[in-house]
Amino acid sequence: MAEINTYEKEAEEMTRMTVITDKDKFERTNGGFVNLTKDGILFERVKVVRLFPFTDADKYISIRENSAKAKEIGIIEDLGALDENTQEILREQLRLNYFTPVIEKIYNIKDEYGYAYFHVLTDKGECKFAINMASNAVTKLSDSRLIIMDLDENRFEIRDVNALTQKERRKLDLFL
Repeated sequence: MAEINTYEKEAEEMTRMTVITDKDKFERTNGGFVNLTKDGILFERVKVVRLFPFTDADKYISIRENSAKAKEIGIIEDLGALDENTQEILREQLRLNYFTPVIEKIYNIKDEYGYAYFHVLTDKGECKFAINMASNAVTKLSDSRLIIMDLDENRFEIRDVNALTQKERRKLDLFL
């Protein structure tokens, strides 16, 4: 019976939503990490995670402990509701966690032995990467927007397939 109560307590903790507000304090550490003080408790080196990274990037931001379990401390319902300094601190962490170069031009895509080798120009410069053709490496977010995850789990975005030339779109036909 005591074991059941333990599981019920754990389940209640896991499903409880705690909201982080402007009363809670975020601060940068000297090492570039972020600490959170909530209700007088200091959480060091918190993780900042978007719950809806592609559809609602500034809403519902999960703040998690820096541990193997990454237990959620709370949720920021709207990043824009926080003061500018806090927004800057959290946006910096989000940029680091969600670094996603945008593909602007496709030079070549070569299909070989179950892998596709991309040579592209992104908003961060020229890049070559590979994806496994048997995996779900290419995700359609809409009729014209794609996210591509390479073998090293780096993300690349094509914001509008229709903005590419016809020749570039033909190279993508295998994935559309």
